[in-house]
Amino acid sequence: MADRYGPDGPYAYIRLGVSLLIGTLIGVGMWAVIVVLPPAQLDFGADRSAASLPYTVTMCSLAFSTIALGRMTDRFGIVLPLVISAVTLGVGFVLAGFAPNLAVFTAAHVLIGFGAGTGFGPMMADISHWFVKRRGVAVVIVASGNYLAGTIWPLLMSLTIPLIGWRATYAGLGVIVAAAVLPLALAMRRRPAATVYEQAEAATEAARADVGVSPRLLLILLLVAGFSCCVAMSMPQVHLVAYCGDLGYGVARGAQMLSLMMALGIISRIGSGFVADRIGGTATLLIGSIMQGVALLLYLYFNGLESLFIVSGIFGLFQGGIVPMYAVICRELCRPGGQAPRSVSRSRRPSSAWRSAAISPGSSST
Repeated sequence: MADRYGPDGPYAYIRLGVSLLIGTLIGVGMWAVIVVLPPAQLDFGADRSAASLPYTVTMCSLAFSTIALGRMTDRFGIVLPLVISAVTLGVGFVLAGFAPNLAVFTAAHVLIGFGAGTGFGPMMADISHWFVKRRGVAVVIVASGNYLAGTIWPLLMSLTIPLIGWRATYAGLGVIVAAAVLPLALAMRRRPAATVYEQAEAATEAARADVGVSPRLLLILLLVAGFSCCVAMSMPQVHLVAYCGDLGYGVARGAQMLSLMMALGIISRIGSGFVADRIGGTATLLIGSIMQGVALLLYLYFNGLESLFIVSGIFGLFQGGIVPMYAVICRELCRPGGQAPRSVSRSRRPSSAWRSAAISPGSSST
């Protein structure tokens, strides 16, 4: 029975599958506003700058909630943050769907961004406790829920918006996510045994001693790197749909490009997990960052329909594995005592909140 619930055991893989599903559901909070940006802009009679404000608010709220809900995960486990996310996403989407003006629509995205916070950083931090041999792969699979959301939801929304409008689509998203995530949260109640934390703490202490970097400096470096990479990757992800509309290709084409980018990003993301298990998270992050910079430059030179599809696919392949590496690095170098049962010492700062802070996405990739 102990082996069943141990690291890399049968329960760990069941939890991995449930975590991926939850991440895909909650991830809609990071992508929905991108798809409704053109019709909402037209509906509210706003210019592009004003219509982009809800996305900015969503990401700022997401950054805060990832840290806050990550800290809550440290103390109470992942179930309570999941319940909060389900409720706030449901209320936020319904409120945004019935918003009479842009101000209310923007305010509703504070709730949406807050609700989306559990689906990324805290979920990756949670699953990292359940794997040792395949930790890199496990983390990137959970992180792929974000890209699955970016693949599935824009396509579904592009089908429903012409039929029932963006407002009804938004309200429907809120009901679906709340109804699905609340019961799934119950499957996440179990927490690792105290011995798992003790073994992990010994490993992280040794790894950090080899690096020779203090925990505070490590956190600062990861925050700067994470912010910088997310600024770069957010440009095509956020503006691609509207950009295609501006070029005359239509927003549906933009949604298809975004889905293609996310689908190929899943391949890149999972592949990076296998690479990280062999060469480590830091080396994998460096490779991915260089490749992302190369792919981003291609958008400066191509704006044809076919070329944009190709460049978007390349961008998805090159940058998909970057963000999960922050979780892998933190798991390698920061002590996991935040969620430990009371029998494990908690005298030092819990690292799950540190992981959530470091991988709190300044954009959707996170």
